[in-house]
Amino acid sequence: MVASLRLPSLTSLFFSSPTTRRLPTVIRRRPHHFRLPPLAAPFSAQSAATADRVDSGQKNRANPDQVITPRSQDFNAWYLDVIANAELADYGPVRGTMVIRPYGYAIWEAIQDYLNVKFKETGHSNMYFPQFIPYSFIEKEASHVEGFSPELAVVTIGGGKELEEKLVVRPTSETIVNHMFTQWIHSYRDLPLMVNQWANVTRWEMRTKPFVRTLEFLWQEGHTAHADPEEAEKEALQMIEVYTKFAYEQTAMPVITGRKSIVETFAGADRTYTIEAMMGDRKALQAGTSHNLGQNFSRAFGTQFTDENGERQHVWQTSWAISTRFVGGIIMTHGDDAGLMLPPKVAPIQVVIVPIWKKEDEKTGVLTAAASVKDCLNSAGVKVKLDDSDQRTPGWKFNFWEMKGVPLRIEIGPRDVASGSVVISRRDIPGKQGKVFGISMEPSILVTYVKDKLDEIQSALLEKAISFRDSNIVDVSSYEELKSAISQGKWARGPWSASDADELRVKEETGATIRCFPFEQPPGAKSCLMTGKAAEEVAIFAKSY
Repeated sequence: MVASLRLPSLTSLFFSSPTTRRLPTVIRRRPHHFRLPPLAAPFSAQSAATADRVDSGQKNRANPDQVITPRSQDFNAWYLDVIANAELADYGPVRGTMVIRPYGYAIWEAIQDYLNVKFKETGHSNMYFPQFIPYSFIEKEASHVEGFSPELAVVTIGGGKELEEKLVVRPTSETIVNHMFTQWIHSYRDLPLMVNQWANVTRWEMRTKPFVRTLEFLWQEGHTAHADPEEAEKEALQMIEVYTKFAYEQTAMPVITGRKSIVETFAGADRTYTIEAMMGDRKALQAGTSHNLGQNFSRAFGTQFTDENGERQHVWQTSWAISTRFVGGIIMTHGDDAGLMLPPKVAPIQVVIVPIWKKEDEKTGVLTAAASVKDCLNSAGVKVKLDDSDQRTPGWKFNFWEMKGVPLRIEIGPRDVASGSVVISRRDIPGKQGKVFGISMEPSILVTYVKDKLDEIQSALLEKAISFRDSNIVDVSSYEELKSAISQGKWARGPWSASDADELRVKEETGATIRCFPFEQPPGAKSCLMTGKAAEEVAIFAKSY
C-alpha cells in the first residue's frame, strides 16, 4: 500500500495539540514586544558615535515582523520566536520536521566536539549502522516493540515494488546493533565491545516542538557489550556521569541525575538512568539517558560468547544517548525576553565586535582597530565575529547579537581608537550594569580580560540556573502536598514506595510523572507519601516535555 505524500500547510506544522491547529507562533503577527530595529541607512551616515551609543534597553525598535513574545507572557510562543529570529531552525515541508540552520547546528557541533573526546577517552569507537532495520528485528524483543510500535515509520515499497519484509526507519538501534554484535562476538576475548554512532532517528511523534520533540532528530547512541553484569552496570553509570558533567560544565544546566521508575524505564532495559533539567517554565526535560539492558536483547538475538571456562554465555549490554533536544534545553534554561543567552562554552560566537563611526573619515581607523582586536582574540582561541556591515545601525546590531545570545560584545568607536581601549558588554547583565569602559586594546590585557569574563558568565549562568531550580523544588510528605506543588508548577520531591498503578494514578490526576529517584538521597527513615509505608528513596515528580 502506498500513501501519497501531501506537503502540509504551515498551519499544520508543530501544532500544539492533535485537535487544535493554528498558525505557528514564529510567523504570527503580535502586539509589539521585543523588536529588532529596522534596517538603517548606509552605516557612514549613522548618528551613533561612541558618546551616544544605543543601549540594548532603549525602545527605538520598530519592525513588527520580528517580534519576540515576552517569556513570562507565553513561554511556548517565546521559545518558537527565539528559534525563528535567532536563526536556529526552520520548519521542514513535512509536518513535525525541522531544518537546523547553521547557527543552531554550530551549537550541536560544540556538543559533538566535547562528547566525542569523552567517548574516546572512555574507550569507545565511532562507527555507523544502517538507517533501515528489518521489521522482524523490532519484533524480537517483546517490550521493545510494544514501547516503540506507535512511533515507527515503516517502509513497504522500494524501487517501485512491494518489499518482501517491511523496513523500519531507525527509531533507535539496539536491534540492529545486536544483530551485528552476534556476528562479531564469539569469545570473552572480544569483550568488552564499545561503540558509538552519530546519526539521525525517526519517531512518528503526534505532538512536536522544535529541538525538543520532532519527527526526525539527530543524536549519538552508544552501545556496549560486556562479559558480566557488574561491568555493564559500571558502564551505564559511567556514561550518565559523562552526561552530567557535560550538562553542568559545558551547558550550565544543573541537571538532577538519577534512576527512572519501572514505568518510565526504556523499553527493553533492566534499568534506565537519566539527567533531568528544569526549564524556564519549570517543566522537566529528560536531557540524556543511559540504559543497562541486562541480557534482554542478547537473549532475543542470541548474542553469546564463550567464557574463560569454555561455557556459552549471553552478553550484558548498555546503550546511552543524548540528542539535539539539548539545544532546546539550552534555549529554555538560559534565555530571556531579549532572546537567547548562550553559555560561552557552547556559543558559536563568544564575542562580537561592533565598530562605530559617525563620519566617513573615522571609518578606516575604527575598522582597522576592530580588525586588530579580532585577530588578537582569534589567535587566543576565542570565537569572535566582527560585524563590520554598514547596512545596519550599531543599535540594531546590539539588539541582534543580544538576541542571538552572544556572551560578550566589544564596541569600538573613534574615541576608543584614540585612547587605545574598548567598551565591553555582558549579555547576562543587561544595560549599564553589564558595560565596562576603558579596557585596554593591548593584547595580553584584552585577552586575559575577555577570557576571565567568559568564565564568569559561564559560572554565573550555572549559579542562576541552580538557584532557579532549587527554589522551585518542594519537599512533600503526602499526596495532597504533591498535588498542591504540581498545581503551582513546581517539582515535588518526596518518599515513594508505592505501586506502578499508584504512579500512573499520579500521572492521570496531576499530569506529573516520576522524573527520577535521585542518586543524592536524604538520610533517615522515610514513609511513602502515597501509602504511608516505609520508603527507601525519595522520588522527584514534575510535568515534563
